[in-house]
Amino acid sequence: MHQCLSPQPSRRAVLGAGLCFGAFGLAGGAWAETTAGRLVAAARRQVGITLAYDPAYTVLPFPNGDVPRAKGVCTDVVIRAYRDAFGIDLQALVNADMKGDFGAYPKNWGLRRPDRNIDHRRVPNLATYWTRQRARLPVSADPADWRPGDIFTAMTGGRFPHTGIVSDRTSAAGRPLVIHNIGRGAREEDALFDHPLTGHFRWKV
Repeated sequence: MHQCLSPQPSRRAVLGAGLCFGAFGLAGGAWAETTAGRLVAAARRQVGITLAYDPAYTVLPFPNGDVPRAKGVCTDVVIRAYRDAFGIDLQALVNADMKGDFGAYPKNWGLRRPDRNIDHRRVPNLATYWTRQRARLPVSADPADWRPGDIFTAMTGGRFPHTGIVSDRTSAAGRPLVIHNIGRGAREEDALFDHPLTGHFRWKV
């Protein structure tokens, strides 16, 4: 993929990556037991399982509804990671918040009421929910400002919202990898700065 940043990291980026992605000074086993470590591990377990991108509208069970794990969209990576790591159900949480204040959410789809089958699978809705949860951080192009377990949102192709989870691993240039599904199933790769970033969130980690 096209890289938006220079392949030569700044000294700050290298130092920051060492601090942020060296498990905050923890040994590997201790890092894995942190909340961020559990979230990243849950996202990583989807690699090789979710093999396709499928945005089709699907009627889901409620709560904890999901499409078959062999497929999904970018939001499903995040939703599944939080369920698997912590038992947190974004389907139910977003639905409850939208019922409480539907007017606070985007009107991009012409809906007049919440739809528990799809609302939580839409990036703008998740970004709104995390913002209302006071999880939003400044968007930064500096790799040192991103920690494992952070959530990014971006705009691909100028009009397609995208999201994923920041990994605890980095590229050779010091950029944090991300775990996401951008069309070929769940993957862990150097793609955080491939598209214009629209959001940075740190929630429950």
